[in-house]
Amino acid sequence: MHKKPRTIAIYGKGGIGKSFTTTNLSATFAMMGKRVLQLGCDPKHDSTTSLFGGISLPTVTEVYAEKNARNEPIQIEDIVFRREIPGIEQPVYGIELGGPQVGRGCGGRGIISGFDVLEKLGMFSWDIDIILMDFLGDVVCGGFATPLARSLSEEVILLSTNDRQSIFTANNICQANNYFKTVGGTSRLLGLIINRDDGSGIAENYARAAGLNILMQLPFNPQARDRDDSFDFAIRLPEVGEKFRQLASGILDGSLGYSEAHGLDFPEFIRLFGEVKDEHPTPATADELQGSTTLPTPDRKARGNGSKYASLVEKLQEPERDVYRMMEIDKVTAEDTATIMKMSESEVLDTLAAARKSLKKLVFGRK
Repeated sequence: MHKKPRTIAIYGKGGIGKSFTTTNLSATFAMMGKRVLQLGCDPKHDSTTSLFGGISLPTVTEVYAEKNARNEPIQIEDIVFRREIPGIEQPVYGIELGGPQVGRGCGGRGIISGFDVLEKLGMFSWDIDIILMDFLGDVVCGGFATPLARSLSEEVILLSTNDRQSIFTANNICQANNYFKTVGGTSRLLGLIINRDDGSGIAENYARAAGLNILMQLPFNPQARDRDDSFDFAIRLPEVGEKFRQLASGILDGSLGYSEAHGLDFPEFIRLFGEVKDEHPTPATADELQGSTTLPTPDRKARGNGSKYASLVEKLQEPERDVYRMMEIDKVTAEDTATIMKMSESEVLDTLAAARKSLKKLVFGRK
Protein backbone atom coordinates (compact mmCIF):
# COMPACT_ATOMS: atom_id res chain seq x y z
CA MET A 1 0.00 0.00 0.00
CA HIS A 2 1.38 3.42 -0.98
CA LYS A 3 2.03 6.12 1.57
CA LYS A 4 0.01 9.28 1.90
CA PRO A 5 1.44 12.07 -0.33
CA ARG A 6 3.69 14.61 1.27
CA THR A 7 2.06 18.03 0.90
CA ILE A 8 3.97 21.32 0.64
CA ALA A 9 2.42 24.75 0.09
CA ILE A 10 4.63 27.40 -1.51
CA TYR A 11 3.47 30.94 -0.76
CA GLY A 12 4.70 34.22 -2.16
CA LYS A 13 3.75 37.56 -3.61
CA GLY A 14 2.59 37.49 -7.21
CA GLY A 15 5.22 38.14 -9.85
CA ILE A 16 8.37 37.20 -7.90
CA GLY A 17 8.95 33.76 -9.41
CA LYS A 18 6.73 31.55 -7.28
CA SER A 19 5.50 29.41 -10.17
CA PHE A 20 9.04 29.36 -11.60
CA THR A 21 10.32 28.00 -8.28
CA THR A 22 7.49 25.47 -7.87
CA THR A 23 7.85 24.22 -11.44
CA ASN A 24 11.59 23.67 -11.19
CA LEU A 25 11.20 21.99 -7.81
CA SER A 26 8.54 19.69 -9.29
CA ALA A 27 10.86 18.78 -12.15
CA THR A 28 13.75 18.20 -9.71
CA PHE A 29 11.69 15.80 -7.61
CA ALA A 30 10.65 13.97 -10.79
CA MET A 31 14.31 13.65 -11.82
CA MET A 32 14.91 12.06 -8.42
CA GLY A 33 12.28 9.43 -9.20
CA LYS A 34 9.38 10.94 -7.24
CA ARG A 35 5.82 11.07 -8.47
CA VAL A 36 4.93 14.76 -8.23
CA LEU A 37 1.64 16.61 -8.55
CA GLN A 38 1.80 20.39 -8.97
CA LEU A 39 -1.38 22.13 -7.88
CA GLY A 40 -1.85 25.69 -9.12
CA CYS A 41 -3.88 27.68 -6.59
CA ASP A 42 -4.24 31.05 -8.31
CA PRO A 43 -7.20 32.35 -10.36
CA LYS A 44 -4.72 33.21 -13.15
CA HIS A 45 -4.24 29.41 -13.54
CA ASP A 46 -0.71 29.76 -14.96
CA SER A 47 1.28 27.76 -12.41
CA THR A 48 1.68 24.64 -14.56
CA THR A 49 2.13 26.30 -17.96
CA SER A 50 5.91 25.86 -18.03
CA LEU A 51 5.64 22.41 -16.43
CA PHE A 52 3.48 21.35 -19.37
CA GLY A 53 5.58 22.96 -22.06
CA GLY A 54 3.31 25.94 -22.68
CA ILE A 55 -0.03 24.13 -22.49
CA SER A 56 -2.71 25.83 -20.38
CA LEU A 57 -4.62 23.20 -18.42
CA PRO A 58 -8.42 23.22 -18.06
CA THR A 59 -9.26 24.35 -14.53
CA VAL A 60 -11.28 22.65 -11.82
CA THR A 61 -13.53 25.72 -11.65
CA GLU A 62 -14.48 25.75 -15.32
CA VAL A 63 -14.76 21.98 -15.71
CA TYR A 64 -16.91 21.66 -12.61
CA ALA A 65 -19.24 24.41 -13.87
CA GLU A 66 -19.63 22.68 -17.25
CA LYS A 67 -20.22 19.28 -15.68
CA ASN A 68 -22.65 20.65 -13.15
CA ALA A 69 -24.65 22.38 -15.89
CA ARG A 70 -25.07 18.97 -17.58
CA ASN A 71 -25.72 17.24 -14.26
CA GLU A 72 -22.65 15.04 -14.76
CA PRO A 73 -20.16 13.99 -12.07
CA ILE A 74 -16.63 15.31 -12.37
CA GLN A 75 -13.93 12.66 -12.90
CA ILE A 76 -10.20 12.61 -12.14
CA GLU A 77 -9.35 12.53 -15.84
CA ASP A 78 -11.32 15.76 -16.35
CA ILE A 79 -8.96 17.85 -14.25
CA VAL A 80 -5.69 15.95 -13.66
CA PHE A 81 -3.14 15.86 -16.46
CA ARG A 82 0.16 14.05 -17.02
CA ARG A 83 3.27 15.00 -18.97
CA GLU A 84 6.16 12.75 -19.98
CA ILE A 85 9.30 14.90 -20.10
CA PRO A 86 12.32 13.73 -22.13
CA GLY A 87 15.29 13.14 -19.86
CA ILE A 88 13.21 12.96 -16.68
CA GLU A 89 12.51 9.55 -15.15
CA GLN A 90 9.01 10.12 -13.81
CA PRO A 91 6.04 11.83 -15.47
CA VAL A 92 4.75 14.97 -13.78
CA TYR A 93 1.11 15.64 -12.93
CA GLY A 94 -0.71 18.95 -12.85
CA ILE A 95 -3.98 20.51 -11.72
CA GLU A 96 -5.11 24.13 -11.94
CA LEU A 97 -7.86 25.16 -9.52
CA GLY A 98 -8.57 28.37 -11.47
CA GLY A 99 -11.17 30.86 -10.35
CA PRO A 100 -13.84 33.29 -11.53
CA GLN A 101 -13.32 35.77 -14.32
CA VAL A 102 -12.05 39.16 -13.22
CA GLY A 103 -14.72 41.08 -11.33
CA ARG A 104 -17.23 38.22 -11.44
CA GLY A 105 -16.70 36.34 -8.23
CA CYS A 106 -14.54 35.57 -5.21
CA GLY A 107 -11.18 33.94 -5.92
CA GLY A 108 -10.91 32.66 -2.36
CA ARG A 109 -14.29 30.98 -2.61
CA GLY A 110 -13.08 29.32 -5.81
CA ILE A 111 -10.06 27.91 -3.96
CA ILE A 112 -12.27 26.48 -1.20
CA SER A 113 -14.67 24.92 -3.71
CA GLY A 114 -11.78 23.50 -5.70
CA PHE A 115 -10.31 21.78 -2.65
CA ASP A 116 -13.73 20.38 -1.82
CA VAL A 117 -13.85 18.77 -5.28
CA LEU A 118 -10.31 17.38 -4.97
CA GLU A 119 -10.95 15.93 -1.52
CA LYS A 120 -14.07 14.17 -2.80
CA LEU A 121 -11.95 12.70 -5.60
CA GLY A 122 -9.52 11.40 -2.98
CA MET A 123 -6.48 13.52 -3.88
CA PHE A 124 -4.77 12.93 -0.56
CA SER A 125 -4.87 9.17 -1.03
CA TRP A 126 -3.61 9.08 -4.65
CA ASP A 127 -0.41 7.22 -5.54
CA ILE A 128 1.64 10.42 -5.47
CA ASP A 129 4.81 11.07 -3.48
CA ILE A 130 4.69 14.86 -3.26
CA ILE A 131 1.98 17.47 -3.85
CA LEU A 132 3.34 20.98 -4.37
CA MET A 133 0.70 23.68 -3.95
CA ASP A 134 1.59 26.94 -5.68
CA PHE A 135 -0.30 29.59 -3.72
CA LEU A 136 -0.78 33.30 -4.24
CA GLY A 137 0.25 35.01 -1.02
CA ASP A 138 -0.92 38.60 -1.62
CA VAL A 139 -4.56 37.82 -0.83
CA VAL A 140 -5.29 37.51 2.87
CA CYS A 141 -8.84 36.12 2.71
CA GLY A 142 -9.59 32.72 4.21
CA GLY A 143 -9.85 30.94 0.87
CA PHE A 144 -6.18 31.39 0.07
CA ALA A 145 -5.27 30.22 3.57
CA THR A 146 -7.11 26.92 3.07
CA PRO A 147 -3.99 24.69 3.29
CA LEU A 148 -3.09 26.31 6.61
CA ALA A 149 -6.59 26.60 8.02
CA ARG A 150 -7.43 22.97 7.28
CA SER A 151 -3.88 21.61 7.67
CA LEU A 152 -4.00 20.28 4.11
CA SER A 153 -0.31 21.11 3.68
CA GLU A 154 2.08 19.43 6.07
CA GLU A 155 4.77 21.99 5.31
CA VAL A 156 5.00 25.57 4.09
CA ILE A 157 7.73 27.28 2.09
CA LEU A 158 7.79 31.07 1.84
CA LEU A 159 9.24 32.85 -1.19
CA SER A 160 10.44 36.42 -1.42
CA THR A 161 12.85 38.69 -3.21
CA ASN A 162 14.73 41.52 -1.50
CA ASP A 163 11.94 44.08 -1.83
CA ARG A 164 9.81 45.18 1.09
CA GLN A 165 6.45 44.18 -0.42
CA SER A 166 7.40 40.56 -1.10
CA ILE A 167 8.93 40.24 2.37
CA PHE A 168 5.77 41.78 3.83
CA THR A 169 3.72 39.09 2.08
CA ALA A 170 5.98 36.35 3.43
CA ASN A 171 5.64 37.80 6.93
CA ASN A 172 1.84 37.83 6.62
CA ILE A 173 1.81 34.11 5.77
CA CYS A 174 4.20 33.39 8.63
CA GLN A 175 1.85 35.13 11.06
CA ALA A 176 -1.20 33.43 9.54
CA ASN A 177 0.38 30.02 10.06
CA ASN A 178 1.18 30.93 13.65
CA TYR A 179 -2.46 31.90 14.20
CA PHE A 180 -3.79 28.62 12.80
CA LYS A 181 -1.38 26.71 15.07
CA THR A 182 -3.17 28.28 18.05
CA VAL A 183 -6.48 26.78 16.89
CA GLY A 184 -5.19 23.31 16.10
CA GLY A 185 -3.39 23.77 12.77
CA THR A 186 -0.46 21.43 12.14
CA SER A 187 1.24 22.96 9.06
CA ARG A 188 4.91 23.66 9.75
CA LEU A 189 7.21 26.24 8.20
CA LEU A 190 10.25 24.88 6.42
CA GLY A 191 11.66 28.33 5.76
CA LEU A 192 12.31 31.06 3.20
CA ILE A 193 13.56 30.92 -0.39
CA ILE A 194 15.13 34.17 -1.62
CA ASN A 195 14.63 34.41 -5.37
CA ARG A 196 16.43 36.88 -7.67
CA ASP A 197 18.86 37.49 -4.84
CA ASP A 198 20.78 40.72 -5.46
CA GLY A 199 23.16 40.27 -2.53
CA SER A 200 21.68 43.20 -0.59
CA GLY A 201 20.90 41.00 2.42
CA ILE A 202 17.50 42.59 3.01
CA ALA A 203 15.55 39.31 3.03
CA GLU A 204 18.30 37.65 5.08
CA ASN A 205 17.98 40.40 7.68
CA TYR A 206 14.23 39.79 7.84
CA ALA A 207 14.70 36.00 8.14
CA ARG A 208 17.03 36.44 11.13
CA ALA A 209 14.63 38.83 12.84
CA ALA A 210 11.58 36.61 12.21
CA GLY A 211 13.27 33.31 13.08
CA LEU A 212 13.09 31.78 9.59
CA ASN A 213 15.54 29.31 8.05
CA ILE A 214 16.84 30.30 4.63
CA LEU A 215 16.33 27.29 2.36
CA MET A 216 17.83 28.59 -0.88
CA GLN A 217 19.21 31.82 -2.32
CA LEU A 218 18.85 31.96 -6.09
CA PRO A 219 20.56 34.89 -7.84
CA PHE A 220 18.90 36.49 -10.84
CA ASN A 221 19.96 34.62 -13.96
CA PRO A 222 18.94 35.89 -17.43
CA GLN A 223 19.40 32.42 -18.89
CA ALA A 224 17.07 30.94 -16.27
CA ARG A 225 14.48 33.58 -17.11
CA ASP A 226 14.81 32.80 -20.81
CA ARG A 227 14.30 29.10 -20.11
CA ASP A 228 11.14 29.85 -18.19
CA ASP A 229 9.85 32.24 -20.86
CA SER A 230 10.27 29.47 -23.45
CA PHE A 231 8.44 26.94 -21.20
CA ASP A 232 11.58 25.00 -20.37
CA PHE A 233 13.24 24.18 -17.04
CA ALA A 234 15.91 26.42 -15.54
CA ILE A 235 17.33 23.39 -13.72
CA ARG A 236 18.84 22.32 -17.04
CA LEU A 237 21.41 25.02 -16.27
CA PRO A 238 24.02 23.37 -13.97
CA GLU A 239 24.34 26.29 -11.54
CA VAL A 240 20.55 26.43 -11.07
CA GLY A 241 19.98 22.68 -11.11
CA GLU A 242 22.48 22.09 -8.30
CA LYS A 243 20.72 24.55 -5.98
CA PHE A 244 17.35 22.89 -6.60
CA ARG A 245 18.84 19.41 -6.08
CA GLN A 246 20.24 20.48 -2.71
CA LEU A 247 16.88 21.94 -1.73
CA ALA A 248 14.93 18.86 -2.84
CA SER A 249 17.35 16.51 -1.06
CA GLY A 250 17.09 18.53 2.15
CA ILE A 251 13.30 18.37 2.00
CA LEU A 252 13.28 14.62 1.38
CA ASP A 253 15.84 13.62 4.02
CA GLY A 254 14.58 16.09 6.63
CA SER A 255 17.96 17.76 7.07
CA LEU A 256 16.47 21.24 6.62
CA GLY A 257 14.48 21.02 9.83
CA TYR A 258 11.66 23.43 10.62
CA SER A 259 11.52 27.13 11.39
CA GLU A 260 9.99 28.07 14.72
CA ALA A 261 9.33 31.49 13.31
CA HIS A 262 7.46 34.10 15.32
CA GLY A 263 7.16 36.59 12.47
CA LEU A 264 7.15 40.33 13.07
CA ASP A 265 4.39 42.72 14.02
CA PHE A 266 3.98 45.79 11.82
CA PRO A 267 6.14 48.23 13.83
CA GLU A 268 8.94 45.63 14.08
CA PHE A 269 8.69 44.93 10.35
CA ILE A 270 8.78 48.59 9.32
CA ARG A 271 11.80 49.28 11.53
CA LEU A 272 13.80 46.76 9.50
CA PHE A 273 13.80 49.33 6.70
CA GLY A 274 14.60 52.47 8.67
CA GLU A 275 13.66 54.65 11.60
CA VAL A 276 9.94 55.21 12.12
CA LYS A 277 8.58 58.32 13.80
CA ASP A 278 6.25 57.70 16.72
CA GLU A 279 3.90 60.46 15.67
CA HIS A 280 0.17 60.46 15.13
CA PRO A 281 -0.91 61.33 11.60
CA THR A 282 -2.45 64.75 11.01
CA PRO A 283 -6.24 64.37 10.76
CA ALA A 284 -8.10 65.91 7.85
CA THR A 285 -10.99 68.22 8.72
CA ALA A 286 -14.53 68.13 7.47
CA ASP A 287 -14.10 71.74 6.36
CA GLU A 288 -11.23 71.04 3.97
CA LEU A 289 -12.89 67.94 2.46
CA GLN A 290 -16.46 69.20 2.23
CA GLY A 291 -15.54 72.64 0.96
CA SER A 292 -17.13 74.35 3.95
CA THR A 293 -16.39 78.02 4.54
CA THR A 294 -17.12 77.77 8.28
CA LEU A 295 -14.15 78.90 10.33
CA PRO A 296 -12.88 76.82 13.26
CA THR A 297 -14.51 77.77 16.55
CA PRO A 298 -12.26 80.32 18.29
CA ASP A 299 -10.98 79.47 21.73
CA ARG A 300 -9.24 81.57 24.33
CA LYS A 301 -6.30 79.15 24.13
CA ALA A 302 -5.89 80.21 20.51
CA ARG A 303 -4.22 83.38 21.78
CA GLY A 304 -1.31 81.26 23.01
CA ASN A 305 1.89 81.46 21.02
CA GLY A 306 1.86 77.69 20.39
CA SER A 307 -1.47 77.69 18.55
CA LYS A 308 -1.50 77.46 14.76
CA TYR A 309 -4.85 79.24 14.77
CA ALA A 310 -3.43 82.06 16.89
CA SER A 311 -0.70 82.62 14.31
CA LEU A 312 -3.36 83.14 11.64
CA VAL A 313 -5.23 85.67 13.75
CA GLU A 314 -1.96 87.55 14.26
CA LYS A 315 -1.61 87.87 10.48
CA LEU A 316 -4.75 90.03 10.30
CA GLN A 317 -4.26 93.74 9.76
CA GLU A 318 -5.43 96.31 12.28
CA PRO A 319 -8.20 97.04 13.14
CA GLU A 320 -9.50 93.63 11.91
CA ARG A 321 -7.16 91.77 14.28
CA ASP A 322 -8.21 93.70 17.37
CA VAL A 323 -11.94 93.60 16.60
CA TYR A 324 -11.78 89.86 15.89
CA ARG A 325 -9.92 89.17 19.14
CA MET A 326 -12.41 91.15 21.20
CA MET A 327 -15.61 89.82 19.71
CA GLU A 328 -14.75 86.21 18.71
CA ILE A 329 -12.18 85.26 21.29
CA ASP A 330 -12.88 87.45 24.32
CA LYS A 331 -16.62 87.61 23.57
CA VAL A 332 -16.88 91.38 24.01
CA THR A 333 -20.17 92.81 22.73
CA ALA A 334 -20.33 94.94 19.60
CA GLU A 335 -21.39 97.94 21.69
CA ASP A 336 -18.45 97.64 24.09
CA THR A 337 -16.02 96.91 21.27
CA ALA A 338 -17.18 100.09 19.52
CA THR A 339 -16.51 102.09 22.69
CA ILE A 340 -13.04 100.58 23.16
CA MET A 341 -12.07 100.95 19.51
CA LYS A 342 -13.68 104.40 19.21
CA MET A 343 -15.73 103.22 16.25
CA SER A 344 -19.42 103.14 15.53
CA GLU A 345 -21.21 99.87 16.14
CA SER A 346 -21.87 99.43 12.41
CA GLU A 347 -18.15 99.99 11.68
CA VAL A 348 -17.28 97.31 14.24
CA LEU A 349 -19.62 94.77 12.60
CA ASP A 350 -18.27 95.60 9.13
CA THR A 351 -14.71 95.20 10.42
CA LEU A 352 -15.59 91.83 12.00
CA ALA A 353 -17.06 90.62 8.70
CA ALA A 354 -13.89 91.71 6.91
CA ALA A 355 -11.74 89.93 9.52
CA ARG A 356 -13.70 86.72 9.03
CA LYS A 357 -13.25 86.94 5.27
CA SER A 358 -9.50 87.49 5.68
CA LEU A 359 -9.24 84.51 8.01
CA LYS A 360 -11.11 82.28 5.58
CA LYS A 361 -8.59 83.15 2.92
CA LEU A 362 -5.73 82.29 5.29
CA VAL A 363 -7.31 79.00 6.46
CA PHE A 364 -8.74 77.69 3.20
CA GLY A 365 -6.54 79.39 0.66
CA ARG A 366 -9.46 80.94 -1.18
CA LYS A 367 -10.60 84.48 -1.84
